[in-house]
Order: sequence, then structure tokens, then C-alpha cells
Amino acid sequence: MVRLKLLSLLCLVLVFVACTASGEPVEGESFIPANKDESSASVSKSSSSQNTPKIDSTFFGMFDWVKVPEASITRGINSFGVNSFFIATTEVTQKIYKLIMKDLPTQSKEGDERAVSNVSWYRAALFCNAISKLSGLDTAYVYKSISRDSILVDLTIDYSAASVRLPTENEWEIAARGGTTTTYYWDVDEASKYAYYGQSAGPDSVAQKLPNEFGLYDMAGNVAEWVNDWYDAYPKKQSDNYTGPVKGDYRVVRGGGWSDKVSDIAPKERGKLDPAASKVTLGFRLVYSAGF
Repeated sequence: MVRLKLLSLLCLVLVFVACTASGEPVEGESFIPANKDESSASVSKSSSSQNTPKIDSTFFGMFDWVKVPEASITRGINSFGVNSFFIATTEVTQKIYKLIMKDLPTQSKEGDERAVSNVSWYRAALFCNAISKLSGLDTAYVYKSISRDSILVDLTIDYSAASVRLPTENEWEIAARGGTTTTYYWDVDEASKYAYYGQSAGPDSVAQKLPNEFGLYDMAGNVAEWVNDWYDAYPKKQSDNYTGPVKGDYRVVRGGGWSDKVSDIAPKERGKLDPAASKVTLGFRLVYSAGF
């Protein structure tokens, strides 16, 4: 009888070890990959993925990442599905931007841990490519050349690449809502607990307010955030992993910034701006995807 109990206990231990040794993060759980010099961690693209990338955490690990589960968002009568992806828990800070890009645009309020602002969409895309390369990943933004004003000539976005990039508009809103369907992700609680808004000067340090249910900070207020999509009316047909119109004049801006009123920082609100332009109220946040 004692021997049977010991065998049963041993089986349970082996099952537990097998489940935890895979290193696969669960939805809503933070994730930081191992350095290549250690036991390298990988992120699964899907059950059909063959070779998952090995990520160097030296630069990738400067951010905490949360896995957003596969989900869908309804716009009108249409539902748009989005594959699971990873998103940084905070906006890019001035310190990290300067470390990667070797310069810093003029900031209305300087501080290492303050969200970086005054960054054009093109410069944000170049940052994503730079941190992808430093992390041993592919790059999502493919272009022929860079003009004097940092415009990426003949640009395409490779969504099949395992890379760091800006979120699509649907990815951003699903992440911002944190599984909620209310006007604000804090529902009827006091907005100032969750968002830095209605201010007269400059962004705050990141993660000073309460996060949403996914553990993401400043998805409303602080700095508004660039997303990948060209701005246009939402499509009238259902489309999974929708990446926006093929071309346009403006890129979508989401989340509202430090100077906005509360009605402008709700997850559904949209803004737009020329991708070559920049604003002191506008920054960006990163996602990692193994491609779709």
C-alpha cells in the first residue's frame, strides 16, 4: 500500500514538472524571455508553428510583456478576430527610446521613466525594427530608403514576421479594454485612479496609475499611442487579423494623451495624424507577434 502511494505521488510530480517545464506563458501572465546565453525562451505562434524564435532578452527584456488571448471585437454587426499576441505593459520611456535610437526628440517634460513623446509614426516604426534586430528577431517594417524627414520610402509591413511592431488598431483596443465591454475599462470607478489626463504640461512617468484587467498601464491618458493602421471608416465585412486599409493619408492614434478630457481617453475613441508628424501628447507602445 505504501509503495502504491509513493508511485502515485511520483506520477503527480512528473506531470507537474512536464507542465511547467515548457515555459509557455498563459493568458494575462507577464513574460520575459531568457537571454540567449541561458536557456532561451520562445513564444509559440500557434499549434501549427514549426520553428519558434529564440529571443535575446538583453533589449527585449527591458519591457514586461503580457499575453493577450485570442479574441474578437464587434464593430456594428461585424466581428473581427485577432490572434493571441504579446503587448508591453507600459509605453516606451524616454530612457529606453534614447538608448535604442541614440537621440531623443524635444520633450515637454523630461525624465527617464516618463513616456516618450513627440515621435513620428515613422520613427516609432524604426524603433520597432531596431529593438527587433537587437533581440534577434525579424523586422516588420520593410522599406527601400529613409528620406531626410525620416519618411520610410516604399514601406510595407510584414505581419508574417516574428517581430516587435506597433499594434494593429483591433489589437490595441482589445488590449485596452482588458476583457471589459464598458465605456471605460475602469467602468464607473474614478478615472484619475487609472489615467493621467486633463493636465497642462507633459507626460507622467509610466505605470503610476492602476492597470487594466490585463495588467496594462496607461492604456488611457499619459501619451496617446500610434497604431499601425491607416485611418479610414471601419470595414463593412468581417475580417480576422484585419490590418487596416492598404493606403491612406493618416495613421490611427489611440488612447488619448495627458491634455485630453476624459471622454477622449475611452478605448473606442480614435484620432488620426500624418505619420511624418509628431506631437508632445503622442507616443507609442510595442507588441510582439510570432506572425499571422
